[in-house]
Amino acid sequence: MRDQRGPGAGDDPTGEQEHLDGLYRRLDEVRAATRARRDAILATGPGLERDEAGAALDDRLDRLDAAEPALCFGRLDGVDGRVRYIGRVGLRTPEREPLLLDWRAPAARPFYAATPDRPLGLRRRRHLRTRGRAIVGIDDEPLGPGSGGELQGERALRDALAARRTGRLREVPATLQREQDQVVRADPGGVLVVQGGPGTGTTTAALHRAAHLLYTDPVIGRRGVLVVGPSAAFLDYVGQVLPALGETRVVLATVGTLHPGVVGAREASAAERRVKGDLRMADVVARAVRNRQGSDRDVEVVYDGDTHVLGAAAIGAAVAEARRTGLPHNLARRVFRREILAELSWLVVDAGRRLLEDVERGLDDELARFDDLLADRPDEAPPVIEHQGSDVDGLLGAHEREHLERELLADPAVARAVEDLWPLLTPEQLLTDLFADPRRLERAGVPAADRAALALPAGGWSPADVPLLDEAAELLGADPGADAGPAERLRRERIRFARQMLAQADLLGERADEVLPDDRADAEASARPARDLAERAADRTWTFGHVVVDEAQELSPMAWRLLLRRCPSGSMTVTGDPRRGPAHAAASWGEVLRPHAGSDWRVATLTLGYRAPAVIAAALPALEATDPQARPPRPVRTGGTAWRRRVDGDLVGAVVEAAGQELAAGGRVGVIAPERLAPSIGAALAAAHPGTSSGPAVDLRRDAVVLTPEQARGLEVDAVLVVDPGALLADPAGPAALGVALTRATERLGILHPGEAPALLRHVPER
Repeated sequence: MRDQRGPGAGDDPTGEQEHLDGLYRRLDEVRAATRARRDAILATGPGLERDEAGAALDDRLDRLDAAEPALCFGRLDGVDGRVRYIGRVGLRTPEREPLLLDWRAPAARPFYAATPDRPLGLRRRRHLRTRGRAIVGIDDEPLGPGSGGELQGERALRDALAARRTGRLREVPATLQREQDQVVRADPGGVLVVQGGPGTGTTTAALHRAAHLLYTDPVIGRRGVLVVGPSAAFLDYVGQVLPALGETRVVLATVGTLHPGVVGAREASAAERRVKGDLRMADVVARAVRNRQGSDRDVEVVYDGDTHVLGAAAIGAAVAEARRTGLPHNLARRVFRREILAELSWLVVDAGRRLLEDVERGLDDELARFDDLLADRPDEAPPVIEHQGSDVDGLLGAHEREHLERELLADPAVARAVEDLWPLLTPEQLLTDLFADPRRLERAGVPAADRAALALPAGGWSPADVPLLDEAAELLGADPGADAGPAERLRRERIRFARQMLAQADLLGERADEVLPDDRADAEASARPARDLAERAADRTWTFGHVVVDEAQELSPMAWRLLLRRCPSGSMTVTGDPRRGPAHAAASWGEVLRPHAGSDWRVATLTLGYRAPAVIAAALPALEATDPQARPPRPVRTGGTAWRRRVDGDLVGAVVEAAGQELAAGGRVGVIAPERLAPSIGAALAAAHPGTSSGPAVDLRRDAVVLTPEQARGLEVDAVLVVDPGALLADPAGPAALGVALTRATERLGILHPGEAPALLRHVPER
């Protein structure tokens, strides 16, 4: 950074614009140099290394392009006269002198952490508000005793909060507040729980923390981050935050999509979610696998017309030998088959030996009679034949035994019997067989009262099934003899899908405050991990460096087991509130996390409310009524409107009319309704306003959307209409569903209720 003392060129708007122009010139130079290197490499001819280096430089270009909007948004003036600029990416001069600090660099921390009482060596913090490449505003914060307020960069923050919503969550490195920055820069070890009332920015803090960890932690940077959200709509809502910050080493998923080849799309009942999510299901799945290994009864095997009996003791010995390997079911199967085939070979050979003995006894009798005949007629004796060949003794050499075992397996009846004793299983086969057979469920230890909830209805797998499939996959292992052709095709398809999810992952691992962004050695040395991450992210056994979980109170204990397998280090950021979870869920983070993380977790609480302005916040004591322990956030904005309206006639028509009025007022409108009403409201609103979107694949970028409370989790909309709050209170999720619906609005909140309003909403002004 330049060592500027006193006012000088950068202390006035003109000087700041000149400096910003210089930063953009350098950004353009770096992009041009990177593009030229990319083109030169691609011109060298085909080859894996060429492709990898070219892809890495493409990723670098994407990262530089992501820095274009609001390239520089802050400046720090030290008491020693030193000036440092903060932005989305780090830049250096050709002589390697720093021009711009990446907002995640340790040297940039005072921009977020300095306070009047603790200025961290600064005399002033400056916020630069830009549009395109032009500065449109400068806000200065003097730092020192008696200066400043609670909010950092208050003008920039208020402008950002007042902006109309776009249907996508924005990245906000320029306006992160101090308590959010403490979350962002927290140590990566263990589980960090980020909690706070609705609108406190827990999701924003968690995602910016992921960007920070990808930048600062080499292991996490190599292995990538998994972001798990409650719904596809939520993932669409937050999906652009990390790419906009220049980080695409990220996979976004719901729990229902975390098992390769399966999408848990069927809606599970509350009873099904409760039973399948219980931690005891881990033991059920383990017993279900063990119950497919061997038999406690004798088994008859027919070979070459003869019946051979595999004794229960011999089968048990083969099972024990296979289990001693500690291998998963499908890999240990080879050991079991070896032992069983050896036993069966011995039975076949033993049967042949006994047959030979019978033949020899008969032959001895015949020879005795022949000897008697020769004694009577010596002149008729045949000539002596010299002995040639091998003795027939009923024993097999090693090569003969291998040949016999191959012949045994080639026999369909034998192969079927051996397969039945220890079948090759997929997770889907195991659970389908288990759920379809009450006797299997009983043997697996499922209580009679829970078996009905485990029946697999029409419609395929649900999100509640996916952790069980993953548990089964862990115990079963891969098919060691899978056909390489289809497997390779599937692998390539998964890699293609993973590359889409990773959005051309940038794995250069550069630190812009330490290394030039166009450093050839770093770029080429880091090219290979980009390809590896895309491949391994499509693999169920790939482990991530960090996991972010939003609305974590929705996760079942079995889902937590799945996520910890994806991240054995236990480095996680989770947001949510257990009190807003399902009725059968744990009531505290301790209950949720101790079974999985032990004591390696801690809580950070956010207290400032950025979403709901004061008028809407004042209309929400309903949250306290539904949860006495809830602490409503302190709103940082004034204004807003909140109203309710009784509807005694056509509720759907009243919703369409109110939505039209809200659309005319400006901004995006979200209608949040009970699941039974959402389809009819969506159809009627779409007929009146073609820009409406609803249903499972709702498009949040439309002017009007119709959502269920489940779909609305984590989202925010300019204007919200809550339909039939009484029905939402009667939802299985209870008060939590109403709480979600009431806390999505950023400007205007309307409540339409048939009949009397619920008591906890009667304080809201009627319109």
